[in-house]
Amino acid sequence: MSADNRRILIIDDERPILLTLEALLGRHGYQPETAATAAYGLKILKNNSPAVVLLDLQLPDAQGLEMLEQIKQEKPDTQVIILTAHDSLNNAIESMKRGAYHFISKPYAAEELLSLIDKALEKQSLLRETEQLRQKTQQLEKRLEIAETQLAPVFKSKGMQEIHELIKAMAPSEANVLITGESGVGKEVIANVIHSRSRRAAKPMVKLNCAAFPQSMIESELFGYVKGAFTGAMNDFPGMIAEARGSTLFLDEISEMPPELQTRFLRVLQEREYRALGSTKTLKADFRVVAATNRPISQALAENRLRADLYYRLNTFQIEIPPLRERREDIPPLVASFLKRFAQQLGKPEPQMAPAAFQKLLDYSWRGNVRELQNAMEYAVVLARNELITVKELPAEVQLPAALQNGGAHHKNMGAQSLDDLERNAILQALAQCHGNKKKAAQVLGIQRPTLYNKMKRYAIEL
Repeated sequence: MSADNRRILIIDDERPILLTLEALLGRHGYQPETAATAAYGLKILKNNSPAVVLLDLQLPDAQGLEMLEQIKQEKPDTQVIILTAHDSLNNAIESMKRGAYHFISKPYAAEELLSLIDKALEKQSLLRETEQLRQKTQQLEKRLEIAETQLAPVFKSKGMQEIHELIKAMAPSEANVLITGESGVGKEVIANVIHSRSRRAAKPMVKLNCAAFPQSMIESELFGYVKGAFTGAMNDFPGMIAEARGSTLFLDEISEMPPELQTRFLRVLQEREYRALGSTKTLKADFRVVAATNRPISQALAENRLRADLYYRLNTFQIEIPPLRERREDIPPLVASFLKRFAQQLGKPEPQMAPAAFQKLLDYSWRGNVRELQNAMEYAVVLARNELITVKELPAEVQLPAALQNGGAHHKNMGAQSLDDLERNAILQALAQCHGNKKKAAQVLGIQRPTLYNKMKRYAIEL
């Protein structure tokens, strides 16, 4: 039983009784506090939250039954035992009606009082455990609700709906998961959904981005270390594996983990135990691993960035998230979700998207995927006026015609090109660089504006 649960508040106006009870409870391992008035008793109650109150019915500044009601209103789970010399059936019945745990008359036997206190503490402990379970249940339900809103209502494409169904089937298991896809497609979102629907959802998911640390630091971040393990190790550090005990360990950009460290991590997955750096003590590992990479698996394996043995261990379930340009039906619900979120954050009315602006979003290539769309929507909401987003409120890159987006990137790498092709691409890149401003593009190209207009007409470049 914790120290908090052994706090006993005695409220009685008779000093000998206060001293006697304080000594009795102290000898039996409790933490008694005393108050000779109702007012001082309430002050202690608010500040210290005792588990049990021993309350006299006759107080100089309040009636005991009224005091009982105040205690139950202030701290509903605090157990109150009535101590009184005015023993009567009516007092006992009224005390129980108003929430007292028990009623005992003076003089009382010490053994009887101690037994009542123990039983009251057991009830108080059960009430707290019940409340904790209720809160955990609410948290789990909230996380599941968040998981559903992150995935189901937002993603409408067939590919993402199939991923959703797969997650519902495998998330409650302990199976390892490998998530692949381009940067910005939402790999971490999918990892969050998997964790939220798992049996480990009561604890927060632990995340380690292998690309965010120098290779020399990843091992210590993952495995932890003891004081003096290396220069600069001034204190013990438990590491991510220890932090993820009973939860999910999300390793982002797993292919950036040094190959020799991949071997050591594979051993942890196989043996479910590990050692911190500089330690001789073997610790148990209890986590579910979800890993992600934005490199194509075949490329990562061929370049030895991802060890084959670790890949096969992680690849119980593989989720490949398609890029946003291949699932444009997801753009409208994603836009609606982002507009609502950023409007709420900024305290603004949720803006509408003008049809022309919406068409720009559908036509854009979204090389940065969902992350780029999210940033674009935040940009637009900030600039929105009169609760309407027009083309002018979109980022400059999104406003450009398709031919100029990403610097005319889709015209590159096409093999041998004629002089006309080279000139056309140079014009496209200059226009993209200048965000469609013909005067600036002509200056970049070193030609006059009329010459640029003629060449644009010749190459059928329209803005």
